[in-house]
Amino acid sequence: MRLSGFYLLALENECVMAREFKIYTKTGDDGTTGLVGGNRVKKYDLRLEAYGTIDELNASLGMLRSLETDEETRKLIVFVQNKLFNIGSRLASDEKGNEFTASLSIKPEDVSVLETAIDRFEDQLPGLKHFILPGGDQMVAQCHVCRTICRRAERRIVEFSEQASVETELIKFINRLSDFLFVLARFTGFQKGVDETRWKY
Repeated sequence: MRLSGFYLLALENECVMAREFKIYTKTGDDGTTGLVGGNRVKKYDLRLEAYGTIDELNASLGMLRSLETDEETRKLIVFVQNKLFNIGSRLASDEKGNEFTASLSIKPEDVSVLETAIDRFEDQLPGLKHFILPGGDQMVAQCHVCRTICRRAERRIVEFSEQASVETELIKFINRLSDFLFVLARFTGFQKGVDETRWKY
């Protein structure tokens, strides 16, 4: 099932998994995919690059959440994953679909959740006086993998915003999210007593 189609089904019925549907629809066999709202576009369309990268980021965050961490961090990751699903739905919506997914828009308070977490983590960290290499342990490294995918998602979304309207708060959220993931990597390493590897040039 194409990603935008899954977004649409989920939006139509929160209990979509309780009813039967086929994973494959065959409607994309011609190299196009349907948007929320009904229009069809090529699978290499920039819109699909944008929300497809969001989906990739969400999957990578799922891997991060599967690793050993505290409950508060896990809840933050779940919060982010839910918001990324909202973002994917918005990016997968054409002009008609925008009305259908309007309630999923990112709000200033969503951005504030990330900013509050960043500030709280940074207050407990030693100052950063040099560049550090990604890695340390598996969770720290996975934070950095998520961060780099997030940066790519931001590039794709900003590029897409030059040809279609994208909400300012949505872009802000993705920008703050990459900062959050960087600080989370440092905070996780600090909690675990993992030394940061300084970039030697």
